[in-house]
Order: sequence, then C-alpha cells, then structure tokens
Amino acid sequence: MHTPNAPKPVMNPYLAGILLGLVLLLSFLTLGAGLGASGGVARLAAWLEALAWPEHVRESAYFGAYFPAPLSYYLVFMCAGILVGGFFSALAAERVRPGVERGAAAGVALRLGLALAGGLLVGFSSRLGQGCTSGQALSGGALMLPGSLLFCLCLFAGGYLVAPLVRRQWHD
Repeated sequence: MHTPNAPKPVMNPYLAGILLGLVLLLSFLTLGAGLGASGGVARLAAWLEALAWPEHVRESAYFGAYFPAPLSYYLVFMCAGILVGGFFSALAAERVRPGVERGAAAGVALRLGLALAGGLLVGFSSRLGQGCTSGQALSGGALMLPGSLLFCLCLFAGGYLVAPLVRRQWHD
C-alpha cells in the first residue's frame, strides 16, 4: 500500500532484468556492440581535459585517439541518456530528495569519502581492465566470454568478502 509521503515502489527486478536484456539485444542488433559506461566517461574526460590543455591531450597516447571529435561516440550518448533517464525515473517515482544516504553509524563525511574512494577504485580498474562492470558483465557475459564470466565471479566474491568490513557503517 502506498502512503502519501513514502516513495512509490520500485520496478519488479525480474521485469527490469528482462528489459535490460532487451536493451542489450537491441544494442547488439543496431550498433553491433554491447553496453558499457567507461568508454563514454573516458571520452568525456578527454573532451574536458582538452578544454584546458588541448595540445597535450591531442598528443596523448591515451586520449589522442579520440580526437578530433571525442564526444562523437555512442557510449557518450548512452551515458547521458542514463543520467537523464535515471533522473526522470526518480522524479516519476517521487524518489528525488537531496541528502546523503547513510546508516546511523556513518557520518556524512565518512559516507562521501567511502563513495569517492570506491568510485575512484572502480574507475581506475575499469580502464585498467579495458571495460567497466556493465561492459564486462552485461556485454561480455551475454557473449559468454570466459574473461567476462571470470570477472563476474571475482566481482561477486570480492563484494561478499568486503561487505563485512563496510556493513557496520550502515547498521541502524
């Protein structure tokens, strides 16, 4: 039962998984490539860095290949669509509230610090591994690539091993 101040219920996870699978299939059929986020974020970073140091970025072994048009890539638009779509989805579900989600045992600074550290670690490792979790797990897993399946196994095993270390920050 929905109360006036409570957020609307979230989508059924099984339905969401089926819809995500259909989006992945559509991506393979229309673009000939799967889904991922790190490629779009890397191109956005190249474009932003080029605003301050254009020659340095264009001559870079890492970012230089993205020029002359670093934002002309389907994953850039997919990432933008995820942000815009996620925002409008949260608006529709009445889940947009400013604040920092955290447990009673964690202060705002600790929560933001852990989120930043986790984000930096995931971002670095996704570029080092040449693919983010969505690219590896979704796209690579759909193609039954052994490296992607091993990645998923290690991802979940690592999550279960680390969870007890950070769970105490969330107890209420």
